[in-house]
Amino acid sequence: MVKCGKMWDKFVSLQKIYWGEMLNLIGTFDCKVDSKGRVLIPSSLKKQLTDHSKDGFVIKRSVFNRCLDFYPYSEWNNMVSQVDKLNRFVKKNNDFIRSYMSGIREINMDSAGRILIPKDLVVYAKIEKEIVIASSVNMIEIWRKSEYEKVVDETLKNFGELAENVMGNQTHDNDLS
Repeated sequence: MVKCGKMWDKFVSLQKIYWGEMLNLIGTFDCKVDSKGRVLIPSSLKKQLTDHSKDGFVIKRSVFNRCLDFYPYSEWNNMVSQVDKLNRFVKKNNDFIRSYMSGIREINMDSAGRILIPKDLVVYAKIEKEIVIASSVNMIEIWRKSEYEKVVDETLKNFGELAENVMGNQTHDNDLS
């Protein structure tokens, strides 16, 4: 068992060297947007983003929901490296890349800890004064509050079944079955 621990430590060290520090954001926050589209990032989330804020952020339309995806630049680079592996001589890949990359903006956090959501993305996500900022492992989702509550309520109705379908086929080294 000690050898396993040492091997894991070596893996984590190599992971940090090759892919950088793993980002695991935590928290869901009710926030307000001002008339200019500025949002004050909650202090506990801002603290989690401190090491990543100097490189800036990327904000874009979400693929599956009418919300916004907010990535620290380092995490965005990891995502883009996956997209970049697609063969551009396949039309559906090109169509996906074009749609996925449309509307993307680079943004920075100002000295007060605020970000400015571009107007077209505010319109896309139907953002009003009250929003929810929800961590999603290595990125953040920005939602119109009423839409977030509706989607979460709907997902929670069958969450046990969803969890089993998504996570139930995962195997662990210590499983005996």
